[in-house]
Amino acid sequence: MEKLKSLENLTNELKKLPSVGTKSAERMAYSLLDWDAEEIKNLCDALTQVKKKIHKCPKCGMLTETELCEVCASPNRDTTKLMVVCYQKDAIAFENSDSFNGLYHVLGGVLSIQNGVSYEDLGIDSLLHRVQNEDIKEVILATEPTLDGETTAQFIARLLEKYDVSISRLGYGLPMGGHLDYADSLTLSKSFEGRTKIK
Repeated sequence: MEKLKSLENLTNELKKLPSVGTKSAERMAYSLLDWDAEEIKNLCDALTQVKKKIHKCPKCGMLTETELCEVCASPNRDTTKLMVVCYQKDAIAFENSDSFNGLYHVLGGVLSIQNGVSYEDLGIDSLLHRVQNEDIKEVILATEPTLDGETTAQFIARLLEKYDVSISRLGYGLPMGGHLDYADSLTLSKSFEGRTKIK
């Protein structure tokens, strides 16, 4: 049967989205064929607007449509506390928990030799600039609880040693309802290190 080149091109573009395989991309492409011209135009406009209007906050790296993100622009934040996260979704998780009222700094990933992510690829220089020039008293390293995340946190902690700031790391350990025999060695180690005193 003759291949429909334009549909094949659309499928290939949709496959570039995360977690979208060939079959899912084909279903989406065929579904879009059923849309009318106005719906297709609205989708194209939405994609164009996202690319045109959304940019990284020049201060912290969060995505925003305004000059500064909502957090950096707020006069009600504790500007002495700075939480370093890997991705914007991590900061959003803390915002949704209402457990932190300080500022954020988004690195844009973790140091990873196997994935070719180095110091220059992350927002570490801008982090050091903020620590040096803003009234920050505590830096909370909230990188991922993985080997690369831990490596990134240790690397940043060493860089921050020369500054007059307190450096802390999120406590990682066992989830509520978890069983010790199911936990991996890194989780057990971190839960032991992050133990709290009862008496």
